[in-house]
Amino acid sequence: MKMISEFKAFAMKGNVIELAIGVVIGAAFGKIISSLIDDVITPLILKPALEAAKITEIDQLVAFGGVKYGVFISSLINFIIVSFVLFLVVKAVNVYKKKNGIADDEEKKGPTQEELLTEIRDLLKK
Repeated sequence: MKMISEFKAFAMKGNVIELAIGVVIGAAFGKIISSLIDDVITPLILKPALEAAKITEIDQLVAFGGVKYGVFISSLINFIIVSFVLFLVVKAVNVYKKKNGIADDEEKKGPTQEELLTEIRDLLKK
């Protein structure tokens, strides 16, 4: 019973719940980006190249020896779009902080990085 209560206390900490929400939102965002690549960008930009290769999706591009470079190109486009969107989000947050006079020191009301790392180390030891 002690282990169950410890797990419940761990799972109900704010950081764990926020992380779980972030993972779920990230997965949904990933699906949106994949759809954007597969259903919008690929047909608009790469349609002539795909028609010349007589294929319908970029993932079907295969080089000699079975190397699937089409999957790599699709993943690269996904990465670039996700990175750019995250850059815009971070930039907007920084502009908001600067505009409202929020300094990084004011935000650090919780434990320091060293305290968190010590806590993680202690939890891993158990």
